[in-house]
Amino acid sequence: MSKIEEILKKINITIPNPPKPVGNYATFSRHEKLIFVSGQLPVTSDGKIITGKVIKEISLKQAQKAAEISILNALGQLKIACNGNLDHVKSCIRISGYVNCLDNFSDHAKVINGASDLITKIFTVNLHSRIAIGCNSLPLNACVEIESIFETN
Repeated sequence: MSKIEEILKKINITIPNPPKPVGNYATFSRHEKLIFVSGQLPVTSDGKIITGKVIKEISLKQAQKAAEISILNALGQLKIACNGNLDHVKSCIRISGYVNCLDNFSDHAKVINGASDLITKIFTVNLHSRIAIGCNSLPLNACVEIESIFETN
């Protein structure tokens, strides 16, 4: 069993088969040792998208879980990019998080912590850089979207 698989098993996390793109783009691209994973929505294992405006229609806790699901979908894309072996991944370099919210919402960072906390448990070597942005809508009315960059060996 690989190092990453051992960590995932220990924290009781399963990487899902990631969703297919909803537009005309690649789910990931590679440049030298970097893998850029396109924005991932909180699509659950049964294919449902967690939707709505954070705080108005979805709680902060639900939004944090949605961010976690989005980063898990990113890890699914990353696993494909690494031919099924996440041990090729050295670290997460950056997470860009987008939160579907009202103008007066200010806890974007708390929402995106759902993704950052999980990534930090899996890739313990370095902390990643990050941005958390509020927006008035996201594709398919998703409550959150996560874009990420990873470094491979």
